[in-house]
Amino acid sequence: MNKVVLMGRLTRDPEVRYSQGENSLAIARYTLAVDRRGGRSNGQDGEQTADFINIVAFGKSGEFAEKYLHKGTKLVVSGRIQTGSYTNKDGVKVYTTEVVAEDQEFAESKNSGSNGGDFGGSSDRPQSAGGDFMNIPEGIEEDLPFSQPTR
Repeated sequence: MNKVVLMGRLTRDPEVRYSQGENSLAIARYTLAVDRRGGRSNGQDGEQTADFINIVAFGKSGEFAEKYLHKGTKLVVSGRIQTGSYTNKDGVKVYTTEVVAEDQEFAESKNSGSNGGDFGGSSDRPQSAGGDFMNIPEGIEEDLPFSQPTR
């Protein structure tokens, strides 16, 4: 099975191109900075470093990336790892590894105060009470299956 799930921030705006032909296809490429914590890295315990993972998104996923993703956006990407190779102009064989995005989801709300940018659209969801919990209107606590009666 070839499945990968990553969460990180875009290092730059996606680069989007369209294929040639009557049924052109969006092809978006971007890099995701994914935190790597812990372990013994360079002799430092708990030092935080990042891996920079190349992502490619095709079709509707590529169009989504073009429209909504910007540098700094925190994103969860699931997809598959794809490897390849080519010979550069100097005759040297270059090996590539990238993740082909099958699903892209925002990892934080646009109101979180980060530099993730404006994702467009509006939400009919209740406003957050902080810490990603929503406010519960007064008087319905008794109807919630997990609430405990107050005495």
